[in-house]
Amino acid sequence: MNRSTLAATSLAVAAAAGSGSIASADAVSDWYARLRKPPYQPPNAAFPVAWTTLYGDIAVTSAVAIDRFRASGQQDKARRYAAALGVNLVLNAAWSWLFFRFHKLGASAAGAVVLTASSADLARRAAQADPRAGLALSAYPLWCSFATALATHVWRLNR
Repeated sequence: MNRSTLAATSLAVAAAAGSGSIASADAVSDWYARLRKPPYQPPNAAFPVAWTTLYGDIAVTSAVAIDRFRASGQQDKARRYAAALGVNLVLNAAWSWLFFRFHKLGASAAGAVVLTASSADLARRAAQADPRAGLALSAYPLWCSFATALATHVWRLNR
């Protein structure tokens, strides 16, 4: 794997994670504590563990996919993958702003749907570069699907 590609994907992922962290810095706020949550809501400590793992996976798998496309002479696919990654990371960070900072539960549920679709598309693109990369990235849309169900349920409980 090309180190400069990994550095670029890692920097992009870190920017999204950092933005999301800023937005959710008050996640243990009174507002969040007062929200009604479904019984399957994981403990708060599970989220940083899950997201840190996923962010590492996204950075490494994306670097592998981009490098594989480039190595096989598919520069257009490499550029399209990088663009899709950028859109995905913006959607990823935006969700935290919608939910935690702006308290827009309905919009965050809709945003989670779009993020899930984008994550599935990213995994599909990674699989085109390398089936193992697609498999490695499949945890991301699965987690986003769970997050979509959770966000939607929280919205419905707190209308």
